[in-house]
Parts: sequence; structure tokens; C-alpha cells
Amino acid sequence: MRFNLIGPFQIVAGDGAVLPVGTPKVSQILAVLLTHANDLVTPDTFIQELWQHSPPRSALNTVQTYVHHARRLLTDDARPDAEHSLLTTRFGGYTMHVDDSAIDIKVFERLVARGRDELRAGRYEAAADALGMSLDLWRGPVLSNVPTGDVLAGRIVHLEELRIRALELRIEAMRLLGRLRELVPELRTLVHDYPLNEWFHGQLIAALHQAGRRAEALDAYRRVRRILREELGLEPSPDIQWLHERVLSPVRAPAAPLTPYGGGDGVVVPLWESVRSG
Repeated sequence: MRFNLIGPFQIVAGDGAVLPVGTPKVSQILAVLLTHANDLVTPDTFIQELWQHSPPRSALNTVQTYVHHARRLLTDDARPDAEHSLLTTRFGGYTMHVDDSAIDIKVFERLVARGRDELRAGRYEAAADALGMSLDLWRGPVLSNVPTGDVLAGRIVHLEELRIRALELRIEAMRLLGRLRELVPELRTLVHDYPLNEWFHGQLIAALHQAGRRAEALDAYRRVRRILREELGLEPSPDIQWLHERVLSPVRAPAAPLTPYGGGDGVVVPLWESVRSG
């Protein structure tokens, strides 16, 4: 049995059949258990997820009922101590016993970590492959068909941020392989989806410049400058401005400050490196 949380929540049987996920509240209970797979989840966690700060008096009994229905979705035997049960009751809470390889968000996190490590080690092809596989798991917004409270919302934010990091690392791996210009269509989509992410804009400008599409690179700069002015009242960062100067004057360009990029991963990604061969 496999569990997909990236996109619509799905329970997939061993034969590939997609099983019912129950009512919205039962799906919510299962999602909390799967995001905390193999760890003890207390009733208080479920109560916070389902009702935030205004639980009914019957909250504990209601949680127990939802857990019972969740267990029935996973096995014909709904007893808490049933042999080989995926969902067991322990003192103080409940535990979902599932191998990480059966939960897509766990596989995603593992692939991103592998890609980051491969990039650090200079194995750029392997990094691009691992990061590409991690991004292929995304079928849409996490738990798109499940209501979410405080507990799941925090987990979703973490996964969405990790997806952005995976995109950045894969782009950097492709740049180091000399294949940045291949990503122009993808980069156009990314600057549309993440209009305030200057790094994506910078990579698009660099890729267009490398491809000899200077007019389009300048248009991409004007677009990000307009977005930042209108949305935030800011000018583009020094890195983006340096790229603009590089496109305008490809033979000579002003010196750029060495600003490492990497978000704590140990991967340094100066934007201007993308255009030195342009």
C-alpha cells in the first residue's frame, strides 16, 4: 500500500487500485498520521488540527471515532491491536507504521537531500537526476482535496519551500553541466509562478543571454524591475542589476560583489557565474 499526499490525497493498493480516502475529517486524520509516520501522534495534535482553539466537549470521543474509521480504510480488521495493523493505538496516542518509501512526501525529501549531497560533491549529473525525480512527484498542491488545519498547514508550507529549494538546486546543477539555456521554458513558468523570486528571474535573464537572445534578456530584466517596483517599491538586487549591465555590455561589465547563494546547503551560486560564458 502506498500513500500520495503531493496533489490529491490517494491511498494506492498493492495492485495499483486507488482506494477510498473516507470523509474529509477521516482524510485529515490520515494525513496527520502520514506526515508523522512511525511517530506517536497524541489526541491533542488531532484536536488542534481539526478544531484549532475551539474544540467541542466531545472532541476526544470524536477523534477516537475518526481514528476507528481511518483504521477500517486500511484493513478489514478495525481492532487497535489487530495483527499487522498499519495504525495502532499506544499509550498516549496513535502510530501509523509505514515505510518511508511508501509515502511520496518522504521519498521527495530523501531525493532532495540526495540531490543536494551530489551537488556538493561535484556530481552534477547525478544531482540533476535526483532533483528531477523529486520534482516529478508533484501532481499539484499538497493535500489539495483535504481540509487542513494548523498542523497540516505547517507541514505543507515546509514542503512547498523545499520544492522551491529543489528547483533552485536543479537549475544550478544544469548550469554547471552547461545546460542552462535548455531551461528557458521552465524558467519562464517559474518567474510567472514565483514573481517575487529574484533568483529565478536572474537565471532566466542569464539563460536568455547565453542563448544569444539579448532583447528577450533585457525584456526579462524590465519585467522583474517593474514587478519589484509595483509590488514592493524596491529596485532589483545588485546581482540582478549586474546581470543587466552584463547583457548591455557583454565585453566589459562592472565588478560584482561575491554574494554566495545556497540557503545553508553549502552550495554557492553567484548569479553572474551564469553569464560569464555568454
